[in-house]
Amino acid sequence: MLKVSFIYPGQGSQYVGMMRDWYETFPEAAQMVDRANEILGFDLKKVCFEGPEDELKQTYITQPAIFVHSCIVTQFLAERHLFPESVAGHSLGEYSALVAAGVLDFENALRLVKIRGEAMQNAGEQNPGTMAAIIGLQAPVVQEICAEVRKTDLVQPANFNSPEQIVISGSPKGVERAMELAQGRGARRVLQLVVGGAFHSPLMESAIEKLKAALAETSFADARIPVYPNVTAKAEVRASELKHLLEMQLLQPVRWVEIVQNMIQDGTDVFYEVGPGKVLSGLVRRIQKDRRPTPVGTVAELEKAVSPQT
Repeated sequence: MLKVSFIYPGQGSQYVGMMRDWYETFPEAAQMVDRANEILGFDLKKVCFEGPEDELKQTYITQPAIFVHSCIVTQFLAERHLFPESVAGHSLGEYSALVAAGVLDFENALRLVKIRGEAMQNAGEQNPGTMAAIIGLQAPVVQEICAEVRKTDLVQPANFNSPEQIVISGSPKGVERAMELAQGRGARRVLQLVVGGAFHSPLMESAIEKLKAALAETSFADARIPVYPNVTAKAEVRASELKHLLEMQLLQPVRWVEIVQNMIQDGTDVFYEVGPGKVLSGLVRRIQKDRRPTPVGTVAELEKAVSPQT
């Protein structure tokens, strides 16, 4: 039997119209979206279905939108007897992964995601920062550049997305200087990102206290299957450690390359990207060329994914 792993997307995979097909096809999906509206205290459904895009891009809306979408897909994969043997999520996606692993239930995880999104948005407004993608340089070179800039300004790697795609995060001045140095070192492309703050950097420090308090009040169970957290990239099942790593995640880089490599080393044969978009599928292919993840974000993709088993 092939070993199956589910991977869950993070911020940036949202799109206007997301979840509509699930809502209109399955009453259980509609119930999950309606329950999310109650927990969140705003009309998530309306923003996801109708936009506008600028509103959907707001961190406090984007994060619960992607989380709810991913949890809906997980539930319907399970109903069709497709279960993961390990899970991982990119940044926000780690919360979806923890639900899939039985560490958190849907409603408690959504409450945490709500607090996380609001806290990160507030931190971004209080401590303005930005992020940029550097394409075509290896990680050690980007780390050298960040170390050089940090002598005077704040910048650090935020996402190790693929061997040659690394996102940096920090103060506007620090990121700008690092972008200039990266171009000078031969980067193929340097792209400033439109984001609400310097995520996965010390500029998110103010968000940690709010999230820490919420985590302390939330019950975590040991994982039923291995989870590969962003901070360590190594298989973990202990509830206490998984909770602690969610705190650290806001300040630390997403070690996505190592996560994928470790999952494969630990026996993963097949990846399913569970939730909106296909971003992670592309990253996995760049990390391991012989892997072709199956994206499952729409009802049509669900039926296609499970058809060999039916």
